Amino acid sequence: MYSLAEQYAIMDQNLKERLELILPKVMEECGIECWMIACREYNEDPIMRFITPCHFPTARRLSIFLLYHKGDVTRCISVSRPDRDLERFYERDYDVKNETQMDALIRVLRTLDPKNIAIDVTEDEYAYTDGLSHSLYQLFMKELPKDLSDRFVSADQLGIRFLETRTPTELKYYPEVMKEAIEIIEASFSDDVIQPGKTTCRDVMDHMEQLTNDKGITLWFPATVDLQRKGGMFEEDTVIEEGDLLHCDFGIVYLNLCTDTQRLCYVARQGEKGLPQELETAMKRNNIFQDIVRKNMAKGNSGNQTFLESIEEGKKAGLRPVLYSHPCGLFGHSAGPTIGLWDRQSGDLPHGKALIREDTSYALELSIIEYLKMYERDTYIFTEETVVYHDGKVDFLAENRDRIKVIGVKG
Repeated sequence: MYSLAEQYAIMDQNLKERLELILPKVMEECGIECWMIACREYNEDPIMRFITPCHFPTARRLSIFLLYHKGDVTRCISVSRPDRDLERFYERDYDVKNETQMDALIRVLRTLDPKNIAIDVTEDEYAYTDGLSHSLYQLFMKELPKDLSDRFVSADQLGIRFLETRTPTELKYYPEVMKEAIEIIEASFSDDVIQPGKTTCRDVMDHMEQLTNDKGITLWFPATVDLQRKGGMFEEDTVIEEGDLLHCDFGIVYLNLCTDTQRLCYVARQGEKGLPQELETAMKRNNIFQDIVRKNMAKGNSGNQTFLESIEEGKKAGLRPVLYSHPCGLFGHSAGPTIGLWDRQSGDLPHGKALIREDTSYALELSIIEYLKMYERDTYIFTEETVVYHDGKVDFLAENRDRIKVIGVKG
């Protein structure tokens, strides 16, 4: 684990790269010359956290950021109150004593004279790019001259590209973030924590969350632990017994990056020395489907196309596949192409129209359904691995995606 000062240094280096490398690229790609992000204290735009330094955790009264790119010129301007940490990354252009904030905003926009001004008002139900409050929108429509407000366009595509693209620093440290998540899962799916006949699923969930807190890391969703056995799937206060197949769904936020992981654990019966062959075979078949999806996650493919091709190939391989992968990065369910939904196995999802892009990251989330004689029922083989699409291929951020951990082996 890094000290807090080291974490802040890493995240601020990442911010520098995001503003200097990612921003001009995606603004050029989306045809946007000015991106205006504005918010009031404690009602921050979701994107504000990723365009400001660590020591600027909230907006100050009304904070206004203008991100500008045209030709070879990229400028990051703060039309906000003075702030030393913010001004390491932004040029402040607001004379607090001699002009109003709206006068300063109009003056700067007149100087920049962009052909369009992207604002965070969504047209396609993207939560990340819907952060401009109604009152601020009304304020801008009232105070800005019509020839400026007429240039407003939705920042949907720009925001998606900005959020989904990983920086060099993020690509470097993402495996370390994933390592922290895996260590918590491994420590929780263990003989030290689980005593068959006594420990409940809730006990394991509480242990995972406590370990996360002890590390000074944030959960991005509550840990989930359930189990499958004869009779079905059970969770919460169910007592874990020998022969159960445990499953966790677990995600953390560290260095501003989210993980999303599902791993399996088998509780050995008396006399068993390892994983039953049925489960070993089922896991290998799940890995086949993982690789099918990875192959179809090709640059330029849409999420919907990836879903349809993968499901078809999975069925041809004799599998019963279920696919519901999603982008994962600065948010857990992040910006980019949706590749199926758990409750909507179709290739016509609105957000599935987005394309697979270079230097993006995903939760490769899926399952296959296998009839297991040991449980006398259809059993879900759940897996979820955080991956990156880099240099034209999908890479796993952690090892052992093909492993079902075994605990309770005696002798």
